[in-house]
Amino acid sequence: MKKISCLVVAMLVAMPAYAKYSDRQFRSEIARGVDIIGAESNVNVIPDDAPGALGRDVYQKVGVVDNSDITMFIPTTMYVRAGGGFNLPFATDYAGFGGEKHSSSGSYTAQIGLGWNLSSYVRTEIDAQTSTFTFSHLDNRQANYQTLGAMLYFDFARRYVQTGDVTRMRHFVPFMGVGAGFGHYEFEGADGSNGFVIAAPRATLGFNIMLTDLIGIDIAYQYQMMIGNGFGWGVRHGGVDNISNVIASFRVNF
Repeated sequence: MKKISCLVVAMLVAMPAYAKYSDRQFRSEIARGVDIIGAESNVNVIPDDAPGALGRDVYQKVGVVDNSDITMFIPTTMYVRAGGGFNLPFATDYAGFGGEKHSSSGSYTAQIGLGWNLSSYVRTEIDAQTSTFTFSHLDNRQANYQTLGAMLYFDFARRYVQTGDVTRMRHFVPFMGVGAGFGHYEFEGADGSNGFVIAAPRATLGFNIMLTDLIGIDIAYQYQMMIGNGFGWGVRHGGVDNISNVIASFRVNF
C-alpha cells in the first residue's frame, strides 16, 4: 500500500511538468505555422509543410478566400428618383366629348421624387407628376394635369443581408406603395372640365433593380383615383375617374 501511495504522489508531481511542456509545444507549433504563412504571403514560393500540423489547422492561408466575394455596402438614408412612362388606355376611364366616349391614346407622364429610407423594409417619398393626355379620334384635343403627392412604400425583401461579418446587397427587390396626391386638370378648349382634383388613393406595385451600389431602376404600375373633377369636355364636374400608368425611373441613393 505504501508503494502505491508513493507512485500516485510521483504522478501528481510530474503532471505540471507535462502540462508545461505541452503548452510550450503548442506555442512553438503556432509560431512555426505563422512563419510559414508569412512566407507564403510575402514571396511567391511554396514552403515545406510546417513541422507541426497544428499551425495549419489554426491559421487560414492568405488568399484562400476570393476577395471579390466580400464587399461592404453602407445603407443610405435618402434617394432621388426621376423618370417617365405611358398611360394604359384599357385601365383608364374614357373621356367625354360631344356625348361620345374616347379612350386615351399616346398619353404619357413624367415624375420626380425625393425619398427617405425609414427602415430595411419601409420608405416614404414626396413626388411631383405631370401628364399629357391625347385621345382617339380627337386629333385637336388634349388634356394635362399636374399633381403633388406623398407615398409610403413597403419593400418585400431586405435590401442589405448580413451573413456573418459580410454584408451583401440584393439586386432585385419588389415593392408596393400607397398614398395620395392633389393637383389640377386642364382639358384644353371650350367647355373643358378643368379644376382641382384629389388623387386618393394612389397605389403602386413594382420592382427595383440595382445597377451599381447606389443607382437602380424602378419599374412600377401606378393607379390613381381622381376625385372632384370631370374627365373630358361638356361633362359633369365631380365624381370619380380612374387613371393607370406604367412608369420607369432611375433611383439614385445618397
